[in-house]
Amino acid sequence: MRKYFGTDGIRGEANKELTVELALKLGYALGHTLKKQYPDKKRIRVIMGSDTRRSGYMLRSALTAGLNSMGINIDFVGVIPTPGVAYLTQKSTAKAGIMISASHNPARDNGIKIFWEDGYKLPDEVELEIESLMDNVEEITKDPIAGDEVGRFTYAEDEYYLYRDHVISTVSGDFSGMKIILDAANGSAYRVAKEVFLALGAEIVVINDAPNGKNINVKCGSTYPEILSKVVMGYEADLGLAYDGDADRLIAVDKHGNIIDGDKIIAVLALGMKSRGELKNNQVVTTVMSNMGFESYLSDKGISLIRANVGDRYVLEKMKELKVNIGGEQSGHIILSDFGTTGDGVLTSVKLVEAIRNSGKSLDELVNEIVDWPQLLINVRVDNTKKNLWNKNETIVKYIEEKEVEMAGLGRVLVRTSGTEPIVRVMVEGKEMETVERVAKEIATIVEKELI
Repeated sequence: MRKYFGTDGIRGEANKELTVELALKLGYALGHTLKKQYPDKKRIRVIMGSDTRRSGYMLRSALTAGLNSMGINIDFVGVIPTPGVAYLTQKSTAKAGIMISASHNPARDNGIKIFWEDGYKLPDEVELEIESLMDNVEEITKDPIAGDEVGRFTYAEDEYYLYRDHVISTVSGDFSGMKIILDAANGSAYRVAKEVFLALGAEIVVINDAPNGKNINVKCGSTYPEILSKVVMGYEADLGLAYDGDADRLIAVDKHGNIIDGDKIIAVLALGMKSRGELKNNQVVTTVMSNMGFESYLSDKGISLIRANVGDRYVLEKMKELKVNIGGEQSGHIILSDFGTTGDGVLTSVKLVEAIRNSGKSLDELVNEIVDWPQLLINVRVDNTKKNLWNKNETIVKYIEEKEVEMAGLGRVLVRTSGTEPIVRVMVEGKEMETVERVAKEIATIVEKELI
């Protein structure tokens, strides 16, 4: 059982759950782990970036203190998407990358994601080792290094351009003649998305690109694309593209204002890849949350859908195992492993626009054959200490089993715990919306009654 790490790093409300003390301990523990991993290397370098949250500066200072005191050098690359940190880590001599962000969560939250030198997130066994060290910092800091040997902190924000140029390089040709609205969620995409699409020749309008430390994800971005829908229609644009706070997710909007989720984006990209002979094994990896209508559509096109547990790390594990080069989540976290090691909203957006341009069709035309089965997701907010107890509660488990029998052949029931928030997610999918709504509400009521 993990104590600090969840499915996507360490996350919680800044200054309450994710404290300065916790970040300092993580700095000590990660520094110790890196020195143990590379005993012959005199100087170890780490890439660090952040999104636009106010608390990022506080956590950066604590992490820096811990790492520098262990002799680790830090290159701080400023505000940058999470995949930018992963890319810069992989392409440099750095031995780890750190991103300070809580992704799509509210501004009061924050998180710390760590990448290994290959650009992939830490293996489970390394996270567990770091957790153990965090609870024993007195032992690993009892023999501190000399004051003139501590690590240094360097502003290296120019390294951002290496990531920006990488994203641009993944596209052949340009996007001249296309009008696109970008929603930067007042987060990490506020600069790079604009620069990438301008470089590719698109006519763009950017909204929510004025971060102030508190407005990240507030009624904007991939978790709130309704405003983007109105702007797209108002400007008569070809499409809209919405990112989340750390720009590792993408949700699109077609010219009619319809919201296009991650499943449909994956479908468009996968079909284009298949037509060019680039889709490995004619498979895509998604999660248990992906719609059954989407699965049926891919099957008709000769593409198999493989389901993984929710969380990009589990999608990536399955992609590696099966040698698949596209995977992702309905939420818009999409991994294109030919170009990156983690979900990348800006990269996905340029590849989506490239696919639309190459097809000669509009986005709505490309997805109109995908007919989703009705699906309802209810988030039951519970105490953080109780969220993992739902599947140990006999009343809840028995009730879910009864509903699964009821839905057999008509749909499916999925109940799971959020890896990043104090929430139990109840998802029901089926052929009839009336049945879906009734079953989902019944299960959510039982969960709430038993856990609150």
